[in-house]
Amino acid sequence: MSLDGGKQNEDAVAFMPVVSSSARVTGPRRVELVSEKVVYRTNLQKPAKVGLLMVGWGGNNGSTLTAALVANRNRVSWRTRTGRHGMNLADALDRAQVLEPELRDQVRSELSSMVPMRAPFYADFVAGNQAERADNVLPGGDGDKAGHLAQLRGDLRAFRAAHPGMDKVFVVWTANTERLARVDEPGVHDSADALLRAIQTSHPQVSCSTLFGVAAALEGAVYINGSPQNTFVPGLVDLATRCGTHVAGDDFKSGQTKLKSVLVDFLVGAGLRPVAIASYNHLGNNDGRNLSEAAQFRAKELSKTNVVDDMVASNPVLYPPTNNNNNKSHQLMHMMGPDHLVVIKYVPAVGDSKRAMDEYETEIFMGGRSTIAVHNVCEDSLLAAPLILDLVLLAELLTRVKTAGKDETFRSMNTVLSLLSYMLKAPLVPEGRPVVNALFKQRAAIENLFRALVGLPPVDPLCIEQRLA
Repeated sequence: MSLDGGKQNEDAVAFMPVVSSSARVTGPRRVELVSEKVVYRTNLQKPAKVGLLMVGWGGNNGSTLTAALVANRNRVSWRTRTGRHGMNLADALDRAQVLEPELRDQVRSELSSMVPMRAPFYADFVAGNQAERADNVLPGGDGDKAGHLAQLRGDLRAFRAAHPGMDKVFVVWTANTERLARVDEPGVHDSADALLRAIQTSHPQVSCSTLFGVAAALEGAVYINGSPQNTFVPGLVDLATRCGTHVAGDDFKSGQTKLKSVLVDFLVGAGLRPVAIASYNHLGNNDGRNLSEAAQFRAKELSKTNVVDDMVASNPVLYPPTNNNNNKSHQLMHMMGPDHLVVIKYVPAVGDSKRAMDEYETEIFMGGRSTIAVHNVCEDSLLAAPLILDLVLLAELLTRVKTAGKDETFRSMNTVLSLLSYMLKAPLVPEGRPVVNALFKQRAAIENLFRALVGLPPVDPLCIEQRLA
């Protein structure tokens, strides 16, 4: 049954009225409870086809995920193990050296016919050592961004046309980490119109990842950023809102940072004060090679260090607020949060096998100290690739969810799909909204939304009915 006009909708829909409560402080000691009924409507008719365009398809993540999908479809099995440079996905898979050789052999025939589209390449945004791999690029360098935008939009339309029945397209950036774009110049990134004008003039601070986001928005595609750079400038979010589509970012949360978001949440929540966190990584894939230059590393460093900020801010007893940022005394360092060091080094010999070592120095009772050391070895791309699937599947569901408040007018989810933060290091949230990095809170938000969509109340850890006499 539908609330809009009382007619039965042709698409299957589910309705869930819930009560959202919040506390409004109106005085020093007065708290007023405010309640509002929210109705969720979910279109249960799934799309016939969902298209996925990966920027950086020929890299480790893209080739690994594609091979995995082909192997799954063909029910491939293989023995485990106890490349040469090329433009098709089979050669890219050999170059990545992530999957087992026998598996690669069994998907080679199909992957050999898959060739990535040409893409813009703005050398100023990536490490200088990436130029030799940039052999499938659009002409014009960084001097024809308007032409590149037109080409990308054309590619998106051609992709849809080549796959009849495809009614949703998702674009995922899984290419190199870019340096941070400078966003301090007025009239460049601050609105959709300004950003479009900047593209027409090939402004040097419009990045390739932002250009892909503009193309996706103008063609009605959802755009997800899997790297840490500041792709989602205000103008891009403004444009996506205007076009009625969605964005999510930033940076796939696969290993070390995911563990950190759990461990720091535990320590701070238990009243144990982390005073220093040192994270060391080395890896030998192209991601590590690109991050060996300072400008690209800086973007990654920010996404990996900011992950603890909201957890530190949640406990003013352990970390009292202070405005004195100049005094670096031992006492004030506690107030400002833990010293947080991130190091990433490129070691070609280890290939895609990423090594992560963390040390957490924590102050405990009566000024005592506790040190937790973690050593993690993992296949970097095998952790990141499935996140692309998870992000797209969850984003696709969220595009089918609408909510209505008092006026009973149903609206889509916010342009910024912050619920996807569970799988992203540096959560992108709507302007003015709090950032949540704590992993279990992120998961609980997704779980409770799912419960609401099928008519169940949210999970209440209090379980008061089980605790009363």
